[in-house]
Amino acid sequence: MALMLLRLRDIHKSFAGAEGPVPVLRGVDLDLAAGESLALTGESGSGKSTLLHLVGGLDRPDRGRIEVAGTEVTALDDSGRAALRRGTVGVVFQQFNLIPSLTVGDNIAFQARIAGRHEPVRATALAERLGLAPHLAKYPEQLSGGQQQRCAIARTLAARPALVLADEPTGNLDEATAEEVLGAMLELVAETGAALLMVTHSQHHAARMGRRLHLHAGRIA
Repeated sequence: MALMLLRLRDIHKSFAGAEGPVPVLRGVDLDLAAGESLALTGESGSGKSTLLHLVGGLDRPDRGRIEVAGTEVTALDDSGRAALRRGTVGVVFQQFNLIPSLTVGDNIAFQARIAGRHEPVRATALAERLGLAPHLAKYPEQLSGGQQQRCAIARTLAARPALVLADEPTGNLDEATAEEVLGAMLELVAETGAALLMVTHSQHHAARMGRRLHLHAGRIA
């Protein structure tokens, strides 16, 4: 039986508005096992990215419980949530968030070094699999958008996270490049046995995941 890696129970989140709190999430329950891939879809403003940020410890819910690999994220302080992102959870953003002063090779190694898991052989293998081997000495500004996202994916996976969160990871790419990048990410995540939770507006991309859930008005529809 697969390890239940992610468990959300009764998650609520509101943000301040001009006329008072604006509810974004209204009691979300979700389970994700190790090795599973899950697409989270929904219209703009449905709470998809908010939910992903809560799982990654980038924000706190108003109510509810989030567990990642047996750790209650909602009980952690800022340093505890930062440690969770270093060692257990990896995040791939729509904006690549590469460090412009570091080479591609050093960007790939960055997260793994912080986590104390840097393996030069693995980093090189990821670069080769993602078509980045000829570009390791370059800087992010010298890469195309697709290459930068491949670098961001390699950086995340080099640290061997148990849970990968991807927030519209191909949203800034053209259709053909998006297909290539998504395919590479799904293949590499599957090989590690990690769980993948991906926010996407694309039904086509969602169909490539193991299962999907749809958020509507802050609830799982």
